[in-house]
Amino acid sequence: MTDAPISADDDILDRAAAASLALAADRPWPAIALRDIAVKAEVPFAALYGLADSKHAVLAHLSARFDRAALGVDYAESADVHDRLFDAAMARLEAMEPHRVALIAIAKAEGVLASASRFPRIARAVLEAAGIEATAPRLVAMTAVWARVVQVWRDDEGALNRTMAELDKRLKQMADRLAKIGAGF
Repeated sequence: MTDAPISADDDILDRAAAASLALAADRPWPAIALRDIAVKAEVPFAALYGLADSKHAVLAHLSARFDRAALGVDYAESADVHDRLFDAAMARLEAMEPHRVALIAIAKAEGVLASASRFPRIARAVLEAAGIEATAPRLVAMTAVWARVVQVWRDDEGALNRTMAELDKRLKQMADRLAKIGAGF
C-alpha cells in the first residue's frame, strides 16, 4: 500500500509546522510571528495565511501530524485494550520526542490552558487508534491520562522509562474507574 500524494496545501502546512518547531527551539515562542514561520518554511506568506491564519492553527496542524503517528499503529487483533492504548499513546509521544525542546518551550509560552485545550482531541485520537469508541466518559478519562503522562514526559529525558511507567499505571487506573461506572471497554 502506498501513501496518498501530499497536496500542495498539506506541504505548506507541514513545512510551516517544521519551521515552527525549528524556530521555537531557538527563540521565545511569543517573539515568533506567523510571517517568521512562512519565511523559515520558505512558503509564500499569503499561501500560509490562507491555510492557517495564526500560530495556533499551525500548532493544530502539527498536533494532527502527531495524532497520525498514533492512528498509524498496527496491533494484533488479539491485543488487549490496555496494550492497544499504550501503543497508540507511546507512538504519539515517540513522534513528539525529537521535538521535545521546542514543544516544551511552546507549551510554557502558551500556558497551561492553551496547551490543554488540545488534549481532548489527542485523547480521541489515542482511543480511536486503539479501536475504542470515544464515548464521553472514556474521552474525559483518556484526556486526564494524557494530561498526566505528558507532564511526566516533559521531565523524562532519555529512554522514557518514567513516561512508560506512568502511562501503564494511569491506563490501569482508567480501566478500573471506567468499569466502576459501567463505561469500560
